[in-house]
This record gives sequence, structure tokens and C-alpha cells, in this order.
Amino acid sequence: MKFRHLLIVSTGLLLAGNALADEALLRKSGCFACHTVEKKLVGPALKDIAAKYKGTKGAVATLAKKVRAGGGGNWGTVQMAPAPATVSDDDLKTSIAYILTLK
Repeated sequence: MKFRHLLIVSTGLLLAGNALADEALLRKSGCFACHTVEKKLVGPALKDIAAKYKGTKGAVATLAKKVRAGGGGNWGTVQMAPAPATVSDDDLKTSIAYILTLK
């Protein structure tokens, strides 16, 4: 019984740590210069992005291409700058996968 409780607590801490690490990756990549989690800033709120693409097959790959290239038209007239070359494809996909978990 104690082992089961320890396993549950450990899993919760691991998931919380991953969420913090993924949010730190967004900060390091400069995403929060134009986005917030809750509200539209220059770009859409991250929660709005998650809601729009919820259940969309291949959303991570599709959004990774869009973010890497930059552009506009999906959320209004403001153009999004391309993701910096210093952000690896893996980090970009990890960040997008995290965004898609937001509610």
C-alpha cells in the first residue's frame, strides 16, 4: 500500500516537473515575448491554440512547420516571426506538445 502511494506521488511530481521544464523551454525560446498562456498578447493565447488543435491528427508536426517558417493568416493579420534557428526541432516539437496539453 505504501509503495502504491509513493508511486502515485512520484508520478505526480515527475509530471509537474516536466510541465515546468516545458514552460521554461518556451521562455528560453522567446515564445512569451508574443504569447501568454491565458490571454491574447501579440499572438494568440497558448490555451486558445490548444483548444483550436485539440484532437487534430498530426497537430505537433503541422504546428512545428508553421512555427519554424513563421507567417500569418490563422489568427489575424499579425505575422509571426519564424522560430529562431537556435531552437532545435526536438525542442520545438516538445514545446508544441506541451502547448497542446493546456486547458
